[in-house]
Order: sequence, then C-alpha cells, then structure tokens
Amino acid sequence: MAQAQRRVGLVLARASRVLGEEPYYHEFIEGLERVLTPAGVSVLVKVVTDREAESQTYERWAEQDRVSGVILVDLGPDDDRVSLVGRLGLPAVVLGDPSTASGLPTVWTDDAGYAREAIQFLAEGGHRVIGHVTGPPSFVHTQLRRTGAQTEARALGVALVQVEGDYSYESGRAAVADLLTHEPTAIVCDNDLMALAALDTLRERDLAVPANISVVAWDDSALCQLAVPPLSAMSHDVVRIGELAANAMLDALAGRPAAVYQAPPAHIVVRDSTN
Repeated sequence: MAQAQRRVGLVLARASRVLGEEPYYHEFIEGLERVLTPAGVSVLVKVVTDREAESQTYERWAEQDRVSGVILVDLGPDDDRVSLVGRLGLPAVVLGDPSTASGLPTVWTDDAGYAREAIQFLAEGGHRVIGHVTGPPSFVHTQLRRTGAQTEARALGVALVQVEGDYSYESGRAAVADLLTHEPTAIVCDNDLMALAALDTLRERDLAVPANISVVAWDDSALCQLAVPPLSAMSHDVVRIGELAANAMLDALAGRPAAVYQAPPAHIVVRDSTN
C-alpha cells in the first residue's frame, strides 16, 4: 500500500485557539493512534482558521492523494462537508449525532441526555438558578446540549440562563461575567477550559466555589482534577471515543456498511467544585 493510502486526516477549524489548548483532542487523537498505528495507518492533523480553509484542505488532500479517509468533527445541520467528502471520494467517519452523517459511519454520544443529567444533578443539590456556558450554536452537539438542558430545567422548575462561548478560555471568562448578572448558584461549562475560566473569574470576584457558586465541567480531562478546587465534571471516556472512531474508519476503508458506534456512557464525577 502506498504511503498516501496509510493516513487518516483530521482537520480542526479553530478561529480563536490552537490545538494545544484543548485537552479533548489530545485524548481523542491518542485513542485514534492506539488503533490505527498497529494497523499501519498514521494520523495527519491540521489546524485551520475556518470552515473554508477546512474544505480546501480536503480538496487538496484528495487531489494529492495524501489521505485514505477523514474524520469529520463539529458538524452543523445539513453540513456541506458531508457531501464534499462524498464528491471527493474520501471515506469519512463523523464524530457527532447520526442526524448529521447522511449515511456515513458515526461515533455518537448522547449530548442531550448528558446535559439533562448535569442539570438534574445540580437541581438535586438545591440549585434553582443555573448558568450554562455553551459552545458555538452552529454545532449540532451544542444545539442538543442546549435543548437537553432547557428540557430538564423546565421539567424540574429551575431557571436556566444560557450564554454562548467558543470553547476558549477567553470566551469562558466573558460568558461567566455575563452570567453573574443573573445571580446563578451553579454554572455548567461545555468544556474544561471554559470551566477553568469560570473558576478564575469567580475567584477574582471573591466568589467562593462551591460555597457561593458550584461549577461543573464537561469532558473531564486531567485539568479538572488539577484545578483548585478540583472540578466536578460530566466525564467522557474520550480515548475510547477515539478508538471507536479509528475502528469505524478501518471498517470504512475495508468497504463495510456504515454503522452507528455508541460511545461509552458519560457520568457525573463529583469533586470539590459542587455542593
């Protein structure tokens, strides 16, 4: 097999941050490599500034025969990247909800269900006003988390205030500052970096965690355990998700029918940032 046929491509469109800031993708790539490397397949990662540059990368890779397949992340409704890789003849695996995949193999996590679980956890702790720092609303997984959180908040009779972030530390600080005008007693952040930003912002305002405000992160990287105080988190086995995506890619490269691969269930890990 030629070298160009022994690579799987992963493109991350990140306008305001670099890959090194985001623990999720370090763990995800680790999982990919655990499966792909023994199979003789390497992972080619490229970070670009926007979706247009991402699409151009797929076109260039296909023209130059640089990869044998790609993994698509952060999809939106009717995402044109799905049809693009089809036109380019690139086998692809989607990391996201099956509704975004249009027949491609999918590694799926129940974002709406886990968001409901996070709200339920805080409501059971007595919180009646909960802030939610979300990711970009153009992503389907953000929409699912927002809707899941809203549904659970209505069912439990708690107030939910949602503010948009972009997964960066800076956006987390801005979002938490906005949320504080609504006087929440708990905040859920859609990734670890924004949760760390929440801790720092609250500390600067002399608000104690968890005595004044509880904070819950999403993903549960090592950053959550090292934070002060350690962060409670909706914990995902991200390395295992990477392994599933790698197996889905090997199946796609072998011409097997597309399937939905269910990620391991997430669960709340309770640490010192919640009461």
